Amino acid sequence: MNMEEFLTFCKEGNPISGGDKELHGLLTQCSYEAQRITMELNTSYHSKEEIVEIFSELTGTEVDSSFMCFPPFYTDFGKNINIGKNVFFNTGCSFQDRGGIHIGDGSLIGMNVTIATLNHGLPLETRNTTFASPVTLGKNVWIGSNATILPGVTIGDNSVIAAGAVVTKDVPENVVAAGVPAKVLKGIYE
Repeated sequence: MNMEEFLTFCKEGNPISGGDKELHGLLTQCSYEAQRITMELNTSYHSKEEIVEIFSELTGTEVDSSFMCFPPFYTDFGKNINIGKNVFFNTGCSFQDRGGIHIGDGSLIGMNVTIATLNHGLPLETRNTTFASPVTLGKNVWIGSNATILPGVTIGDNSVIAAGAVVTKDVPENVVAAGVPAKVLKGIYE
């Protein structure tokens, strides 16, 4: 399998067994590339335009010029992050993106937010296998500082996730969710 086929394989959400040496070799190659690019991002000053260029290289897609990020930023894969227009990442965000992270236009990601898209199997036979589930943030979503978004979660347009929340299930649009695990507290327009 070549790298292009591997990236397609990952974007399709296929699991990867810890015993599959070919896939792990390609995965390691992607991880080292993401480390190289994020080290460049995180270890010196860059203009807004340079940060957009670095994220375009990291994701392998053109990131809109309206994107803003305050480094440091961390990711273990990089090639499965889709960023809309007018999106902001605050400092210390950490994305595990092999399963796919889709961020809608106008979304704001607070300091030290973690977004995870992988889980391991529970039985010992699959404990070293990673299973991918994408995370989708709708338009104008605001994720508060230190929140964690778990694999497979979709957050609806205009919703707010409170600081420190752990989101384990989908959140509808136009609501505020908070807590561990996160629960809907109220509507935005109540």
